Formats: sequence, structure tokens, C-alpha cells
Amino acid sequence: MKLPSKYIALVVILSLTAIFAYQTYWLVNLYHTQRLAAEHDITEAMRLSDYNELILRIEQLQQDSIEHGEVSVSAGYDNNTPYVQSRTITTEQRGDSTIISLQQREVKDSADIHPSLHTDDMSFLFGRKNTMQELAGYFQRGLHAGLDALNDPDFQTYDSLLHDELRRSELYIPYRLTYLHRGDTVGSSYTYIDTLDVRGTAKYVPSARAKTYEYNYDLHGKWLYQLTTEPVSGLVLRQMAGILATSACILLILGFAFWYLIRTLLRQRTLEEMKDDFTNNITHELKTPIAVAYAANDALLNFGKDADEEKRKRYLRICQEQLDRLGGLVEQILGMSMERRKTFTLHPTTFPVGEVIRPLIEQHKLKAGKPVDIGLHLEPPTLAVTADRTHFANIVSNLLDNAIKYSPGRAQVDIRCRRESNTFLLVVQDQGIGIAKERQSHVFDKFYRVPTGNLHDVKGYGLGLFYVKTMVEKHGGTVEVKSEPGKGSEFTIKLVDKETS
Repeated sequence: MKLPSKYIALVVILSLTAIFAYQTYWLVNLYHTQRLAAEHDITEAMRLSDYNELILRIEQLQQDSIEHGEVSVSAGYDNNTPYVQSRTITTEQRGDSTIISLQQREVKDSADIHPSLHTDDMSFLFGRKNTMQELAGYFQRGLHAGLDALNDPDFQTYDSLLHDELRRSELYIPYRLTYLHRGDTVGSSYTYIDTLDVRGTAKYVPSARAKTYEYNYDLHGKWLYQLTTEPVSGLVLRQMAGILATSACILLILGFAFWYLIRTLLRQRTLEEMKDDFTNNITHELKTPIAVAYAANDALLNFGKDADEEKRKRYLRICQEQLDRLGGLVEQILGMSMERRKTFTLHPTTFPVGEVIRPLIEQHKLKAGKPVDIGLHLEPPTLAVTADRTHFANIVSNLLDNAIKYSPGRAQVDIRCRRESNTFLLVVQDQGIGIAKERQSHVFDKFYRVPTGNLHDVKGYGLGLFYVKTMVEKHGGTVEVKSEPGKGSEFTIKLVDKETS
């Protein structure tokens, strides 16, 4: 069962749409995943930079402990109350005496450590995701509480560490880093924010679309680092450039493949329709000469000796004409099948052009059934060509047959042959109905017939010009057509003479 073309096109379009939709869904999800990962990497870079800054300060305090005295930070519980304590013991030499001083800071109120963190509520941490990361965050803030009592965070060091951490995460983004302190007025709900320092990428000015990331490093959320940078969308798209380009190429290839498939199916469908028409036409044409020849032969048998000589000759002539016509049809069909065989070969010889064309002119005049004027011009009169004699004759015969068939009334045909350098030119020009410009590119297609309007008596199978083009190309030549509706057509064949090239 044949599937209509519109259903084939619909299936292809639905398939392409489904593929495109799935590809788009996958790319959009990948983009969102990459964007969230990039934003998480930024906040994680801020946390790790703060942690590394803490470690650097601790190392510096350890060095100071060795050189000047003892520095210690401790945390724990006292009577079920959490505390963070920092203690510094320094020694100072004054004259002949040594002075030992002790500085100690202790925070015991659990609300100072974290407003919502109580001993009875510690179990809630273990029922949440990312528990270890959150615990690490609490310990890091607790360490800040003790260490910041001894010396303040080094914002310049933090900025340098953050820059390196962003590069390590392949986040090459300009940013502005601000060191802030939030405070409130005693007995009032008024809150103020102090900007303590600003660093970041030189000459970078955040746009209106810039996004801000905050990291609070203390237990109360009053001391924080604020990083402002452009949305990571552009960075994510650049990272996905290879995937996007590959996806686009795949879609283009699929689109081209489906288009080519539909085009091939439509051409095959058209070819099948033309083959069906050809089969119907050739069947009818084969039956006609057989029926006529059979009727003439039957008449001869029935008349017997009583038939006069003239009538007998006329019936025999009818039989011969119809058998010649039948033989021509069979020859064309065989020629079409032979030219596709791999074993098909030409047998070129050099022969005078006039020897082949003049007999053809006489034959076409006799069988035309209407007045025909065919002119032959050879330059020089002894002009010769190297080609397969049989197929050359068939080429000229097909062109003459078309010129006569498509000339309403008296046929005026002109044949011109000449040589230009090492190229043989054969031109067949008629004064027939002509061919429309948009149809000229199809006249050499197999089974194609130009619509003839009201000329219903023109018989054909769409094989003649296809045969001409095929055989000319087998000879290594070309065939061209020039035509205007109502002014006739001109077919030009060019054959390169290999004997003289």
C-alpha cells in the first residue's frame, strides 16, 4: 500500500519536532544545572577563601606564640552552656624585669554563639541534608568568634585568596568585593550598614543586572563579605559553546537528511507515475501496429487469389510499415535498458556525416504524413565525425522526429554541422511550438513529456531526448536546448573529436 506524500511529510515533521524538543529540553536543563553549579562554586569559593584566611591567621598566631608568648583559642560547654574563649599571654622585657600580661575573652551566652543553637536542639542537625557542611560552617564561625577577638580578618588577603579560588574553579569573572558591618541602634529597630573596605577587579563597574552574593562569617550575621558580579549566564553559555555547536550541527544534519529523504521519495513517486504512464502508452502503441498488421495479413489471407496486385501490395506495405514501427518501439526500449548496463560499450568509427544524415532525412519525409522541408548544411561538405555510427544515427533521428512532431502544419527543419577547433557541432532547428523556459531543464529527463496543449495527436513516451542526452554523454559530449514558445526550438550537440584533440 502506498503511503500518501502528505503523511510521509507529516511523519518527518513530527519526528524532527520531537527530536528538536528533546534536544532543547536537555540543553535547557543542562544550562540550569551549569548555572546553579557556577553560583554554588562562587559561594563555596567565598567560604573556602574565608577558611584559608583563618588558617593563615592561626599560623601567624602560632608563630607569634613561639616568639612572644602563648596564644590559645578554645570552645566547649560549661554547665551545659556553650562558650568560645580566646586567651593571649605575652611577655615583655622592661629593663631588668620581665612583665607577663594576660588577655582573655570569653563568650558563654548560647545566643551569642548562634541564636537558634541550643543544647537540646542539636539533634535537628542530623536530620537534615548537608549536615557535615553545615557543621563545618558552624565550627568555622565559632573559630571566628575566638580568633577575631585577637586580630581582625585580613580583607586584602581574603580578596587575594578569593581571586585564586575563583580561577581554580574556572570562574573567570570580574567582581567587586565589599567588606561590610551590620549594626543596630540600642532600643530602636533602625539598622545601619558600614562599608569597611572595597576591593575586586580593577575598573569593574557592576551593571544593573549584576548579582550579589553574601557570606556572613560571624555567629550573628553582622560581619560579612559581599561579592557583586555579572550574571553567570554568559559564562555558562561560553562553557556550553561546544555542546551547543555540536547540537546545532546534529540538528542541521538531521534536517538535511530528512529533507533529502522526502525529496528522494517525491522524485521516486514522480518517476513511478511517469513509468506507469509510459507502460500504459507503450502498451497501447505496441498493440496498435500489431493489430493493424494482423488485420492486413488477415485480409490478404481472406482475399487469396481474387485480390488484385495493387491491393495486395498496399496490404503488404501496411504490414511492413507497422512492423517497422513496432521494431522502432522495441529498439527504443532495448536502447534504454542497454545504456544502463555496465558492459555497455560504444564502437566509434570515423565516417562522413552526410552519409548518415541524408538517408534519415528521406526516411522522415516519407513517414511524416505531412509536408516537411528539411535543410542540411555541412561545412565543409565532406565533414566527418568520430562516433558510434548506429547511436549517432539514432540521436539525429530522435531530434528530427521531435522537430517534425511538434511543428503544426508544414514542418520547417534546418540541420547544420560544422567543426570548431577540435569540437564537432550538430544543430537541429525547427519552427515548431517551442518549449517554455521553466520546462527546458526537464526535457532530457526520463519519461518526461512537455505538455502540448491542444496538440492531442502528438504521440511519445518521454524517452527520445533522454536517449539523446544519455548517448551524447556516453560520447563525452554535451547537448543544449534554446527555445521560445511559438518560435521553435534549437538543439545543439557538441562532440569532442578525440582523433584531432
